[in-house]
Amino acid sequence: MADNKPYDIIVAGSGMSGSLAATMAARKGLRVLLLDRNRKEEAGKKTNWGWVCGDAVADGHLQFIKSYIDMDFDYPELDKKVDGVYALSPDLESRFLFEGKGYVLNRPLFEQKLLDMAIRSGAEYVQEFEVEGPVIEDNFVVGVFGKDSKKEHKEFRARIVIDALGIATTLRRRLPENNFVDKMIDIDDVESTGRYIYSFEVDHEDKNYYDPDNALIHLNQRMAPGGYGWVFPKNGKRVNIGIGVQKRSLDIRNEKLGKNDTLHTLMDEYVRSNPVIKNPVLDNDFNNGKGYWSVAVRRQMESLVFNGYMGAGDSMAMPNPISAGGIGPALVAGILAGKNAAEAIEAGDVSVNGLWRYNVEFNKEYGNKTAGLEVFRIYLQSLNDDIINYGMKNFLTSKEAESISYGKTPELSMVSKFKFALKGARNISAFSNLLFVINKMKEFSALYGNYPASPKEFDAWKERVKKEMHEVKERFKPNPI
Repeated sequence: MADNKPYDIIVAGSGMSGSLAATMAARKGLRVLLLDRNRKEEAGKKTNWGWVCGDAVADGHLQFIKSYIDMDFDYPELDKKVDGVYALSPDLESRFLFEGKGYVLNRPLFEQKLLDMAIRSGAEYVQEFEVEGPVIEDNFVVGVFGKDSKKEHKEFRARIVIDALGIATTLRRRLPENNFVDKMIDIDDVESTGRYIYSFEVDHEDKNYYDPDNALIHLNQRMAPGGYGWVFPKNGKRVNIGIGVQKRSLDIRNEKLGKNDTLHTLMDEYVRSNPVIKNPVLDNDFNNGKGYWSVAVRRQMESLVFNGYMGAGDSMAMPNPISAGGIGPALVAGILAGKNAAEAIEAGDVSVNGLWRYNVEFNKEYGNKTAGLEVFRIYLQSLNDDIINYGMKNFLTSKEAESISYGKTPELSMVSKFKFALKGARNISAFSNLLFVINKMKEFSALYGNYPASPKEFDAWKERVKKEMHEVKERFKPNPI
């Protein structure tokens, strides 16, 4: 059955990016339909396991929302303020500031607040609708089809569809063949993540394992091959604790160590090995205490648009390639997608050409740094714990590491560092590889600094990106042990 009711914009998915896109477009007076497979009170829920995430967001991304929408956030949706995020070496002797002030969210309440804002702004909301794919006519996306709460087939049509369905989106993967939006994500560019939310007793103070004022990231290839562990404080004696792993790195680690560990067994071992967390009890508020999910850790799709189609958040592989943090880019993308969709409709052009400005604006605001971060992520996955320990101690200062975490390329002080590399051939190789990575990050910074102003220059630019990234992947293979 087809619903012929015309909409200007359909937003598929009422998570963070979807609700913000719907708000922006509805405030422009457009007719917006916001669809979600969850019930209203479970907006943004990823799976039956809940809102699986580290739940951390930088304050700057909340301020970005406020610059476009008069919307304030406070407790309880902002569960815990943190002063920073620190990355610790495997031996715990080096710690680098990763990001500045931010918050650990009460994710269900934060998502609910964004959805309520979209509805109050005028978006029409339909819950329990499972989007199964796009409606295609003349090489344009003109709507979506799926099943409603009664499992009956239904179509909705609009001039633009905004895909905010997440990494498993059925929209991007069922687009027509095109050179703009990649339909698949390489398995090596995906992290499998799992986390618990616990209330606990503090056995003793040790800020290498739990810091009530800062979020901690543990780099350790034996414990979290190809990824990292995290301990993010929540309000009261509660914690969001979990790990992310790359499948290939986990397989290599298990083979070399003669083990059969899984994400689940590594999660449990990570919690047990934390000497500060005593008597953990699952905090299952909203049925959200334990869960698993997959996160893309590559640069975002080179183009976020196709004819009649835009993507935002995890559906476009937007999480930070090093930290796997997806909340910040999803918030930015939601605002910009709704804004640019409204402008394209006002201009009467919803083709790739008419939607292209969204690509340019997201690249300027956030996306220009992600390819460089992907390079550094691939490099990190090629290092074992001994080299990571040595490198964090001798090759990078805290300021240089912080620059890299923000996607900037520091000027390494070569003379003072090279003497450490001379201690052994192994360290010389690691140091020369770091120099290669820094130079490659600079190349990608320049490449994305010249992002195509229109689709006409896109094909050649995209081929250059793919060629340069292929060179990095060929040079650095996962080697956790």
